Amino acid sequence: MDASPNHSFSVTERAAKRIKAILASEPSDAKLRVSVSGGGCSGFQYGFAVETASAEDDIRIERDGAIVLIDPTSLPFLEGSTLDFVDDLMGQSFRVENPNATASCGCGTSFSIG
Repeated sequence: MDASPNHSFSVTERAAKRIKAILASEPSDAKLRVSVSGGGCSGFQYGFAVETASAEDDIRIERDGAIVLIDPTSLPFLEGSTLDFVDDLMGQSFRVENPNATASCGCGTSFSIG
């Protein structure tokens, strides 16, 4: 399934470039999956994985040739979010800028919803 106006998750240009760089050494049908699961120090945590298969009900977002998959269970937690890639003093990482998160931990991979 493709992203539609009903699904507002976006990928920055920096994130798309990094995804393409990561996937360059993977099989040609590889995609980046972004997911949310219970756990982490704030209640929920983001997950990132390279996958070649996608489920029929996955949301598919494409930016500049980079493909991101989100499962329907994770989507409500990611609604309105933006996937970015940062390179700062703390290191390089994907970051989800999530307007739904009421708190997050210092590592940037764990969050809570109020």
